[in-house]
Amino acid sequence: MSSVRDFYDALAADYHLIFPDWDASMTRQAAALDGVVRARLGAGPHQVLDCSCGIGTQAIGLARVGHRVTGSDLSPAAVARAAVEAEARGVRLPVTAADMRALPFRAAAFDVVVCADNSLPYLLAADDVRTALVGMRRVLRDDGLLVLSIRDYDEIRAARPPSAPPQVSTTAQGRVITFQLWHWHKDGERYDLEHFQLVPGEGGGWEVRVRRTTYWALTRGELSAKVADAGFAEVSWHDPGDSGFYQPVLTARRAR
Repeated sequence: MSSVRDFYDALAADYHLIFPDWDASMTRQAAALDGVVRARLGAGPHQVLDCSCGIGTQAIGLARVGHRVTGSDLSPAAVARAAVEAEARGVRLPVTAADMRALPFRAAAFDVVVCADNSLPYLLAADDVRTALVGMRRVLRDDGLLVLSIRDYDEIRAARPPSAPPQVSTTAQGRVITFQLWHWHKDGERYDLEHFQLVPGEGGGWEVRVRRTTYWALTRGELSAKVADAGFAEVSWHDPGDSGFYQPVLTARRAR
């Protein structure tokens, strides 16, 4: 997992450049996830753990709408930035650097555990995925809610695309272009990702920043089975057209 930590430590200062408007994305994603949570647990506010909080995209947004959110992430640089960004926006967000396979929280501490933005597929082995999911179950109260989001790998694994569409954001220095190249393994399930950012350089040129990591493209059926095996019930999927979130969302209840 050190390569994942290195990837996000290196990306932490530039992560917001993935979004044309990061604050607008926070607001939009929080509204969608809050709707999913409210539909299953009521209005709250709820005690929420975002165990892959990164620089705070979902965590800050959920805190803004009133939930009591704690953030954790493998990347110390990312959680440090999340704390700074939350304070700048007037919301409380305690954070800690932690591997999702070893969450440092007491049992039954949270009503909701969020693991969004395609974070679980950084775990490349079945035992690691199970360890993480069992740990998420441990920190949830009885009937607490697990909320995961991943890319739509059912379609992606069938097509094995070589890249993802570019994204463009505008800064005071000019436009920033972000794109990804995907290099599929022979197993057809895992792929190495090269994450490129082209940022305005001196003299009108471009500075190219490249980071690399690896994903496991878990299908919905595979992930549903792993979630159920870890002790969850009522496993359901919510498509973007229904939830308003930009990725497919899985919800499940902590079985008693």
